[in-house]
Amino acid sequence: MFKIIKNHWKKIIIILVILGISLLAITKVKATKTKNGFITTTVVRKDLSQIISASGRVKADEELTLKFQTSGQLAWVGVKKGDHVSKWQAIASLDKVELQKKLKQELIDYMNERWDLEQTRADYQDKSYDAATLETIRRTKDQAQFDMDRTVLDVEISDITLKYATLITPIEGIITKIDTPYAGVNVTPTTAEFVVSNPNKLVFSANVDETDIGKIKVGQTAKLTFDAYPDEYFEAPIEQIEFIPTLTSGGGTAYAVKFLLPPNPLEKFKLEMNGDAEILTNHKENILIMPTSALREENNEEFVWVLDNKKPVKKLVKTGLSNEEEMEILEGVGEGEQVITSGFKNLKP
Repeated sequence: MFKIIKNHWKKIIIILVILGISLLAITKVKATKTKNGFITTTVVRKDLSQIISASGRVKADEELTLKFQTSGQLAWVGVKKGDHVSKWQAIASLDKVELQKKLKQELIDYMNERWDLEQTRADYQDKSYDAATLETIRRTKDQAQFDMDRTVLDVEISDITLKYATLITPIEGIITKIDTPYAGVNVTPTTAEFVVSNPNKLVFSANVDETDIGKIKVGQTAKLTFDAYPDEYFEAPIEQIEFIPTLTSGGGTAYAVKFLLPPNPLEKFKLEMNGDAEILTNHKENILIMPTSALREENNEEFVWVLDNKKPVKKLVKTGLSNEEEMEILEGVGEGEQVITSGFKNLKP
């Protein structure tokens, strides 16, 4: 082996030099630095895609918060965080002894008022009175009826309160939050919350900047990637674009966009998973492309600086499709020309 290297060392060196030059040339296809400080890129033909990117999280499209309608002692909690629950399943209950006694009290009041009303009607039945007395009788009967109606409402409210003392979920799902998981604690409607999220209908929610919101529509398909599954991507259609905007952390305006995730039988997607969405809004094939950093604008005119015989020449251009890195050239520059992308301070007027 060493003998072969010794006999052909000159050839090996030449081959290595050629490979080095080739690799150097390949790396300079995209960008080349000139002696006068310019960095240039060759205008080429290739495909170009316009993509809107947005970060977001997995959320439940069907989610609700259950609360008690009255204060009381928490007598029973039948679930814990993470449990699956069925539709119309009872999950917690207040102590009903006091509520039952209150309902019984309201029923007694109702019976008293009913007897008073019947007695009032009987007292003034089939008797002749003058006009003034008749008006007094009418008012007395009306008052008795009003008292009767009030007690009926009191009974109905107490009955409803007793029924609402048991929390029942109207959807199936997973218990994702419990404020008070233990019985024996006094609670109010603001201190005991049970959140149920349906894992069978999850969405990926992301905020899209207002400058891009007009480029997308409901039904468009996006490519989703998640931090939990970096080697996979999932296709999901846009289900909803919020009408009301939200303020971003940077002070900008954005709109929440919901993407309907595929079926989730094995719970691969979990709540609050982080990910990114890519929405393809336009695509062109075999068009002239240059870096967006080459484009200049002055007096409402677009132009680029092109190296011609190693000298910068200003050329007006017309552009088309673009993304953050590249843009389409419709007029003004041809394939193979070198456009300046950096070093503009070295240009002399």
